[in-house]
Amino acid sequence: MNRFALAVSTGIARVTESALGPYQTAVIRIGFSATWLLFLLREFPHRQEMYGPDGPWSWDLAEQLISTNGAFTALMWSDGQFWFETVYALAALTAVLLMLGWRTRTMSVLFMVGVLSLQNRNILMGDGGDNVLHVMCIYLVFTRCGQVWSLDARRAERARAARARGEHVPDRVGPALWVVLGLALVAVTLAGRLDGDSAIPVLLWAVWLAQALWWVIGRFARSGEPRILLDVVADIVHNGALLVIMAEACLIYATAGWYKIQGSRWQDGTAVYYPLHLDSFSPWPALADVVAANGTLVMLMTYGTVFAQVAFPFTLLNRRAKNVLLAAMITEHLAIAVLLGLPFFSLAMIAADAVFLPTSFLRRLGGQAARARARLAARRGRTAVPKQRTPKDSESPEDPGNPEHTHVGFTA
Repeated sequence: MNRFALAVSTGIARVTESALGPYQTAVIRIGFSATWLLFLLREFPHRQEMYGPDGPWSWDLAEQLISTNGAFTALMWSDGQFWFETVYALAALTAVLLMLGWRTRTMSVLFMVGVLSLQNRNILMGDGGDNVLHVMCIYLVFTRCGQVWSLDARRAERARAARARGEHVPDRVGPALWVVLGLALVAVTLAGRLDGDSAIPVLLWAVWLAQALWWVIGRFARSGEPRILLDVVADIVHNGALLVIMAEACLIYATAGWYKIQGSRWQDGTAVYYPLHLDSFSPWPALADVVAANGTLVMLMTYGTVFAQVAFPFTLLNRRAKNVLLAAMITEHLAIAVLLGLPFFSLAMIAADAVFLPTSFLRRLGGQAARARARLAARRGRTAVPKQRTPKDSESPEDPGNPEHTHVGFTA
């Protein structure tokens, strides 16, 4: 009994004292934002046909559908071409900023708005990966995904160094961004654009008010208890969202695997053969023919897919088995991207799988990336012409005391 109580208290302490999986959530942030950005860039020449006001799925048809399902999309606020181009550009910009980890809390909300606005404008477009991105962009809002591998993390480190030297540098960008977005939120609310059955407007207001509370407590609270309480709440919300993301990934694989078991083509080991001969899913016909011509390989791929998807949730009970099957799942998605021409579906699924990657592996990967960047910077430094230092250079952007690079309250 004492051991059980100790385990429970230890578990509660872990959930409330820290945001778990900082590297995993950082990979999820980078993976989903990069997937969305690449999709927007890839489909930029076709954006009018997919989501434009004069596309095949017209603005009137979308309005009729949204009036029945209550989905949220900012593209239905106006049927003008300028508004469409603005939303599309902002969706791409927020994906870039979220990937870099700049003001991750705010950018995660704007990223969600961009994803939902475009996807809900035309629900007939997609390949399955859009469904994953659709739900994950909402979960990402609740995570503290900028703890590592982000501009926010670097700014926080410089702020801690400044405080250690007894310096106080006020944040101006965070409050200004909060005011601008707040005015925009008030304007669209008063204009009646946020009416409907969607819960997204409530989430937008909740995050905006929470950011204000976070800043006020950090700025004016005389004791540290209110800030500690907010940190505990934020950690609990983060850990809960991380658990939901893991459950969502397991649910995707489990349902897909069990549905496949019921199919006769999956039972006789020939299911993989047929999509390899579809013109819509054959970017490399010669390669697809080579794979389809090998009956043993087709059978192994068919049964292997079903086994991996059904078994994956159960392998979470064993770390080694989980890592082996996780590598197999990522390999499968890479094969789907190449053989079936579904790169964005594969990238979305790999980003979802990243929540299960070992922390030690991610830290080694981050260390290798940092060393590679340092070597690249050293090479550039040797080839660059040295600049004469002036008194003004003492306040360069790399100086920890520069106000532009200090910690702000409006971050993850």
